[in-house]
Parts: sequence; structure tokens; C-alpha cells
Amino acid sequence: MSEAHLFALGVVLAWLAGMRVYLTVFGVGLAGALGWMELPSALQVTASPWVIAACGLLAVVEFFTDKIPGVDSVWDLLHTLLRVPAGAFLAAAALSPDGELGLGTLAAGAGVTLASHALKTGTRALINTSPEPVSNWTTSLGEDAVAVTGLALVFAHPWIALALVLGVTLAIALGVWWVWRRLARALQPRPS
Repeated sequence: MSEAHLFALGVVLAWLAGMRVYLTVFGVGLAGALGWMELPSALQVTASPWVIAACGLLAVVEFFTDKIPGVDSVWDLLHTLLRVPAGAFLAAAALSPDGELGLGTLAAGAGVTLASHALKTGTRALINTSPEPVSNWTTSLGEDAVAVTGLALVFAHPWIALALVLGVTLAIALGVWWVWRRLARALQPRPS
């Protein structure tokens, strides 16, 4: 893979880790173990059967936990401590051809993961204010679909995956901004 492809791979993996860290590591490991793609040397640890099995099991737990309103927000809050370092590792590992993780790539990966995680967590906090569970389930299933699609796409077409990640991030950020503006206007006192 060229350096440009590795850049796109690193950014997309960091972004996906901010949403679904276990599924992302599971997908990368499975792709490496089954020979779907040649992993950079620092990412080859994800192809370990132990890493694949543990992340697969935790991805299933996260799948069900993420469907319960309120519990999903606590899960997301606790996983801030895991998703950001994991995303930083995935980005730096993808961008280091010699296996040495650079401080700059770790910081950039952490920033991308934190931005993705903040958008996910903020959006889910807004959705959890709705009394019905359907919007929560729909959003969670949408996140699952985005993660699986993003993983499949980044292995085959990293630049398209990167463009989609940027587009989704912009769309979510604009949507959250629009909702916050509407809420702020609705909560402002009316002149008598």
C-alpha cells in the first residue's frame, strides 16, 4: 500500500474506533488473519486469534448494550478512556511502515478518535432525551452499519471511505448544531 492509502486507512480506523472500537479492531484483525489485506507491521498484533476472539466477544456485548437508552451513554462515557488510545494506536500503527509508533501520529489519531467519539456521544445524549426507544435502536443500528460498511470500504477503497467519513462527520456536526440552536431558542424566555 502507498503512503497515501495508509494515511486514509489510519484516519478512517481512528474515526471508526471512536464509534465502535471493538468492532473496528475485530475487523482489522480478521482482515489480516484471513489475508484480505496485508496489515502494516504494527497492526499485525490485531490478527492474533486472542485479539480477534476478545474483540469479537466485546463487539457482541457492545451491540446489545448500545441498544439500551441511558446504559449506552454510561457505556460511551466509560469507553472514552479506551476508544481514544485504541484509535490513536490504530492510526499510528497504520501510518508507521517500520512498526515504530510516532508521537505525532498517535496525537493525530487520538484527535480524530476523540472528535468521532464526541460526535457519537453528543448525538446519543440528545437522542436519549426522547421517551421512546425506537430512535435509540435506529441510531445504534445505523452506527453498526456505518462501522461495518466503513471497515469494508476502507480495505477496498480507502479514499472513498475517507471522503465518506468526512461527509458523515460534517453532516452529524451540522445536525447536532442545528438541534442545539433550536433547543436554545425554545428555552429562551419570551418577552411579555
